[in-house]
Amino acid sequence: MKPTKESGTDRRKGGIPKLLDETLSSTLDDVKTIVDARMELIKIELSEKLAILTAVLVIAVILVAGAAYLVTTIAFFVGELTGHVSLGFLSVSLVFIGAFVFLTRFRPNLLKDLIQKFIISLYD
Repeated sequence: MKPTKESGTDRRKGGIPKLLDETLSSTLDDVKTIVDARMELIKIELSEKLAILTAVLVIAVILVAGAAYLVTTIAFFVGELTGHVSLGFLSVSLVFIGAFVFLTRFRPNLLKDLIQKFIISLYD
């Protein structure tokens, strides 16, 4: 059989849609790969931030426990100096009450600003 002019045109039309389909499929696969890579990157960044937060919390717990022992030791020491343990605990309590009044009445934004600067420094 002789090829007709019509079958050559069909071949060209069949080639363009096929090429278009292959290009779209390739582009779709590339987009899927990019999205998957971005998801992995987000997971890694999230796990890093979670690890930093956990480390800060562990350090904070250790710091609070150490501070509790230190405050108790200071209270006992002041109690030994005054001759009454209760006066030692009273004086340490007055220091904490004074800090509370200072932070709430005179400098209410000081603690917030310090915490905000600390959190921002974690991301740098």
